[in-house]
Amino acid sequence: MASILDEYEDSQSIRHPIQQHSRVSASNIGITHSGFVNVRLEEEKPIFNKQRIDFSPPEKINHFAVCNNQLCMSLGKDTLLRIDLGKPDQPNQVELGRKDDSKVYKLFLDHTGSHLVISLNTNECLYLNRNTQKVRGLSRWKGHLIESVAWNRVLGTEASTGPILVGTSLGLIFEAEISASEGSLFNTNPDQYFRQVHALEEDGQPAPVCCLEVERGVDSKYFIVATTRKRLFQFVGKVPEGSEQQGFGSIFAQNQELLPSFQEFPVNMGYSEIAFYTPKLRSCPKAFAWMMGNGVLYGQLDYGRPDSLLSDVHVWEYTPDIDLSFNKPLSIVLTQFHFLLLLPDRVKAVCTLNGQVVHEDVFPDKFGALKRMIKDPAGGLVWIYTERAVFRYHIQRESRDVWQMYTSMSRFDLAKEYCRDRPECMDIVLAKEAEHCFQNKRYLESAKCYALTQNYFEEIALKFIEAKEEEALKEFLLKKLSSLKPAERTQITLLVTWLTELYLNRLGQLESSGAESTMIQEARQEFRSFLGGSRHKECFYNNRSTIYDLLASHGNVDDMVYFSVVMQDYERVISHHCQHDDYGAALEVLSKHCDEKLFYKFSPVLMQHIPGKVVDAWIQMGKRLDAKRLIPALVNYSQTGSAQQINESIRYMEFCVYELAVKDEAIHNYLLSLYAKYKPDSLLLYLGQAGTHPSEIHYDLKYALRLCAEHGYLRACVLVYRIMELYEEAVDLALKVDVDLAKSCADLPEDDEELRKKLWLKIARHVVQEEKDVKKAMNCLSSCNLLKIEDILPFFPDFVTIDHFKEAICGSLEEYNRHIEGLKQEMEEATESAKRIREDIQEMRNKYGVVESQEKCAACDFPLLNRPFYLFLCGHMFHYDCLLQEVGPHLSSYRQTKLEELQKKLAATVQPARSRSRPKEEDTVSLGAGQPSREQIKSDIDDIIASECVYCGELMIRSIDRPFIDPQKYEEEKSSWL
Repeated sequence: MASILDEYEDSQSIRHPIQQHSRVSASNIGITHSGFVNVRLEEEKPIFNKQRIDFSPPEKINHFAVCNNQLCMSLGKDTLLRIDLGKPDQPNQVELGRKDDSKVYKLFLDHTGSHLVISLNTNECLYLNRNTQKVRGLSRWKGHLIESVAWNRVLGTEASTGPILVGTSLGLIFEAEISASEGSLFNTNPDQYFRQVHALEEDGQPAPVCCLEVERGVDSKYFIVATTRKRLFQFVGKVPEGSEQQGFGSIFAQNQELLPSFQEFPVNMGYSEIAFYTPKLRSCPKAFAWMMGNGVLYGQLDYGRPDSLLSDVHVWEYTPDIDLSFNKPLSIVLTQFHFLLLLPDRVKAVCTLNGQVVHEDVFPDKFGALKRMIKDPAGGLVWIYTERAVFRYHIQRESRDVWQMYTSMSRFDLAKEYCRDRPECMDIVLAKEAEHCFQNKRYLESAKCYALTQNYFEEIALKFIEAKEEEALKEFLLKKLSSLKPAERTQITLLVTWLTELYLNRLGQLESSGAESTMIQEARQEFRSFLGGSRHKECFYNNRSTIYDLLASHGNVDDMVYFSVVMQDYERVISHHCQHDDYGAALEVLSKHCDEKLFYKFSPVLMQHIPGKVVDAWIQMGKRLDAKRLIPALVNYSQTGSAQQINESIRYMEFCVYELAVKDEAIHNYLLSLYAKYKPDSLLLYLGQAGTHPSEIHYDLKYALRLCAEHGYLRACVLVYRIMELYEEAVDLALKVDVDLAKSCADLPEDDEELRKKLWLKIARHVVQEEKDVKKAMNCLSSCNLLKIEDILPFFPDFVTIDHFKEAICGSLEEYNRHIEGLKQEMEEATESAKRIREDIQEMRNKYGVVESQEKCAACDFPLLNRPFYLFLCGHMFHYDCLLQEVGPHLSSYRQTKLEELQKKLAATVQPARSRSRPKEEDTVSLGAGQPSREQIKSDIDDIIASECVYCGELMIRSIDRPFIDPQKYEEEKSSWL
């Protein structure tokens, strides 16, 4: 008994199919051309999979109840077995403690699995809570044989049932409430109250309340369903918000004045049972099935209806093998698409969509007659028991064949809903829907469906062609095109070309038939949307020549231009505009798309007709255009063109030179030629602004000179000569124009006084000999300090009187005197300076300093007299090596190299051995011919390191911005401090 449901956890993965189930195969639907091949590698598992529980009860099973994974069964006379299906190895057995002959009549377990009501055949009731072992009597219920209980799903909890409805065998309906608490001292009963609210009758006589159900709809509206043996009653009423705890008495009171709504059937088999289907736990039921004498009444539950809860109701009549006299149905269970009918020896499964028996399972006689069937809403499992065995049904993939039924009923939307994950089935449904729409002349819908199937493309296309439905054919091709993969290029090309032809035919038909402009516009807009779609842009581009040919064959120029724009074939668009003399539109396309190559190609044509707008477009393009490549367009029409074209050419050249700062020689040369031919006033201004040095000039100087000479612009020629530094030619040419211009040219060679003098002599000769103006010649002397009176006297004729030169001669003599006096003064100052230097040298030879024995080196702070040292006038004293170390880092690389060379030479010299008889002066003897003496080397070293005090001289001032620690040694110094 401990392992009664030990397989519960893995029951979804272990199946033992024991029944055969005929299914309608896809091949029977009637679709002959599907692209799917249905190959099953293994047999599909049945929808209803029965499994016997490995459990042998010690006593007969009387009754059975299961809900929310809580199972309760009555064994024998006085035993109750409870099992939590989440812990099937921990069953709980409770003794009812009844000594009389009373037997369990029925078990009622609430939706939470917490409250169990045990109805006895002695008109008594017991209560057992899931959390206790104590069976308690319901004293207020005594005297009534309980047939049904309607639990409260809204207010029911594990501690209390909330208001519930109870139906008896005499047709009475009571309202009651059970609490799991122990109660007070004066009230230990679990039943809080028990009051009658209604009574049901059949044919004027009380009838047992076989089933009761309470459901809450919207707006606090409650629906109560009660069944007797032949009737199904409905009670509808509102319970005010917040007063649900007061119970359901008000609902029955609202229906007292009116006859209750009910449905009645003639056949009475002694009892009836109603089952509900709830799609999700804790939600409202969506369907019902009522088992009664005439068959099974089933349908949907519509909570929005004002008076009745039942909708879309059907009656399934019992099959001939069901005889109510000896083979009556015992119980019913409802699933999403089936209801299961329990007979004494078998189970029938009937599809609620078409009323067909889709499954029948016969039980062997060895287990005894089947007693009842119960469904657990929590797990969806169906339980069946006999006196000696328990069975369990797993319902899996119940909806897998539903699509076939919906397809046969022409409810294609629902059929597609239930085969979304099965493409072979979806293809069959779509093909059937397409055929159905085609037969009903809904061609567009048929085309959309056909496009989603795997049927032969040619057959479908011919089908629409034979029906002369081009719109449907176009829709089919569009849908088919959208479903193709990018790799299927051949198919895409075929469909794109075909669709283009269809669109063009449609446009042609509309235009030839005189259709409304709105229709033509809509058709053209649809066609252009097709041409401009991004999905197949690559296909259009690769086959654009074919599309162009189709458009041209239909004479559709506007759409050809549009397609060219879509393909970014702007060259064709611009050519089209130019051919139709629409130069403004051509320029607009050029300006919009800014293609430099197209500018270079079409500018010559556009410049001929709209030069101003073309130049504006060039200027807007700025540096993106190479001005040199536009010169042909300018040259072509600047020679024979109108004044406007010439002015626009000059405007663009000026923009390139002054705004874009183009340095290309061709541009500057062309602008020079335009200025020389058409705008000479701007020539000198341009030459002046272009620069005065050859390195600053961007035009060809020789070309400019030849151009100016051809047109006789002498001033411009002088300016070019000046830039070319041909000053003699500039002065010679300037003298033909203006003497002042020649003077400005003569002063230009500032570094060459001889040339300047020569140029000024040319000017003076011209003034004297050509202009014969003595006064102006004298002014030349004042303008140039290089000319003397004696330089220009030879130019004057013999008859000129000296009066004209008196002042110049006197001024020249005075200048000579001043120059002589200046030289005398300089000589005296030089003599005096040499005298002072000799005195300073003599004084320095006699200057000395006193060094005390305790004096220390300023650098190392060691006694000074231990090693050779230096004494500076400032008082600082350094060892030779210390000074060398201090000065070395501050020397330039050149002086450091020089110092190293001198030190090497000093080390290489070997001082001659001194003898006592040789004088001391011989220590300075030369070390060889051409080699400096040892004393000379020392003197050179002193000049480098001891020219000034390292602490007081300029060396210290220059090193003020140096860091105290060398950056290269900073990290090393930093780490030494850590």
